[in-house]
Amino acid sequence: MYYLCIMKLENTIAQMKKGVLELCILAILEKKDAYPSDIIEKLKEADLLVVEGTLYPLLTRLKNFGLLDYYWQESTSGPPRKYYQITSTGLSTMEELKTSWNQFITSVNQTIQTNINHE
Repeated sequence: MYYLCIMKLENTIAQMKKGVLELCILAILEKKDAYPSDIIEKLKEADLLVVEGTLYPLLTRLKNFGLLDYYWQESTSGPPRKYYQITSTGLSTMEELKTSWNQFITSVNQTIQTNINHE
């Protein structure tokens, strides 16, 4: 039973992380264009990457929505690399997502604090 609770907890945490990956990818690319392995590294540093295979479908979806674009750059150590960059639509979407995220965490924190204060 304890094992099942841990598994459910890990799944819940993974789902919470997945929910903010799009915002985090846009924020990473706001700072500078990046190769997918650079994005993966930043997400790992922040303990946000759930599974590496999660990144590529997200990049494709963000590109299909017009939030990202990419270009090829020659590499000194192998084939050309695909670099992603945020678009102007991506920048405005990221700002909206930041606002929503801040409202969301404020609401969650208020709920958590209310429940703590009533115990």
